[in-house]
Amino acid sequence: MTMKIALVFLIQLCLLVLAHCGGNQIDTLSKFLKVQRLKHKTYDSPNLTDDDFIVRVDSQDGLKAADKISRLPGQPRLPIFNQYSGYVTIDPNHGKALFYYFVESTTQASKKPLVLWLNGGPGCSSLGGGAMMELGPYRVNKDGKTLSVNNYSWNKAANILFLESPAGVGFSYSNTSSDYKTGDIQTTKDSYTFLINWLERFPEYKTRDFYITGESYAGHYIPQLAELILQQNKNSKHTVINLKGIAIGNAYVDDEIQEKGTHDFWWYRSMISDEIHDGIVKNCDFSWNGTTTKACQAYADEEYKMIGQLYPYDIYAPLCLNGTAAKTAEFDPCTDKYIESYLNLPQVRKSLHAGFTGLPGIWKDCNDQLYNNWTDQPFSVLPSIQRLMGSGIRFWIHSGDTDSSVPVTTTKYALQKLKAKIKTPWYPWSLNGEVAGYVVEYESITFLTVRGAGHFIPSYQPARGYALFKSFLDGKPPASM
Repeated sequence: MTMKIALVFLIQLCLLVLAHCGGNQIDTLSKFLKVQRLKHKTYDSPNLTDDDFIVRVDSQDGLKAADKISRLPGQPRLPIFNQYSGYVTIDPNHGKALFYYFVESTTQASKKPLVLWLNGGPGCSSLGGGAMMELGPYRVNKDGKTLSVNNYSWNKAANILFLESPAGVGFSYSNTSSDYKTGDIQTTKDSYTFLINWLERFPEYKTRDFYITGESYAGHYIPQLAELILQQNKNSKHTVINLKGIAIGNAYVDDEIQEKGTHDFWWYRSMISDEIHDGIVKNCDFSWNGTTTKACQAYADEEYKMIGQLYPYDIYAPLCLNGTAAKTAEFDPCTDKYIESYLNLPQVRKSLHAGFTGLPGIWKDCNDQLYNNWTDQPFSVLPSIQRLMGSGIRFWIHSGDTDSSVPVTTTKYALQKLKAKIKTPWYPWSLNGEVAGYVVEYESITFLTVRGAGHFIPSYQPARGYALFKSFLDGKPPASM
């Protein structure tokens, strides 16, 4: 891939890895140009066949019992459900192991489906983001030591498995330094290997209906993993994973529409001027073979001056300044700081069975080292999505409508590229007598918006996020007004 508008792409990358691009922007850009962060070896996702992928399956005897969590520090007494966490070895020769956190459903766990949640980045944690900040059973309080109940936890409807992937994210690790230079291909292989071994550890879930959900750069992870599962299901030597559907929020799926959709969103929301937007449209080419120009660079620089001081994941939310946020905020934007404090408490790591393998440093939500050394990324996963749309599995994609990091416009442009035929036209869906968002059903994919939600939908609109999830599991779009 020819490197695009460097400054614009830098902004996009910083948004996606939960980093605030502070300090000297010229220095930051200079460092970025020295490290080509994302290598596009292909336009489409790779086809991982049996010939180039061998899954190692190890004995898991006794490991489930060892992984059971008796109680997390600061955990409320109720609700009562089983929770587990620990490591699944991916490559014993390299000393590579992925960390998971698993919560069974609060009611009738034996009858509920199994759902895998993946955060994006690339290089960000599903434990810190997904479990502790968004859809898990608990939220970390401001003291960074205690937990409170999330009344809209998704484990009310399903058994939820959170995976920190790839190695180097959160508590996941490898004893081989070269494993920290990774990318989409290896992440997909490792996630599949994890699932096969995890199901050996929890054999009661082998025949359970299985779904994959996630957000952001999981727009790459999820379609690629789903395709690999469907391919490997044809191999009688492996456990057949009963994949029923996938759902992705604010999905990063195509570089061209990511760029175009983001600039258009900023313009539609009156964050940049007509002159800047017109200049970008006329001078910037975001296509596969696109090249940069000085004029494009200049307009991108002007653009960043307009949007650089806003919280990218929810353009109407207050900032976390010096560890505090406006009291009017329904969701505390300093939450990630509370989570980091909690997960680095020795007693918390002990209760999670984490970090006793010589894991260096402290737990962090996102690993910049991984991000800087990401080795492969297809320019677009739309061909992969197109293939999955013809596979018979349920496919939902949804967007919080106040997110500017992977905004709703990018998903709408993706659907235009897919040329899917409309089954049920656009309509408002409701919750508690209010418009909760909008829905359009296509023949093989369903698109929903969540009104008033930023990038992390279950955080900003927990009730609407939970209602969407329940509808997804039921296979029926939410009702109209």
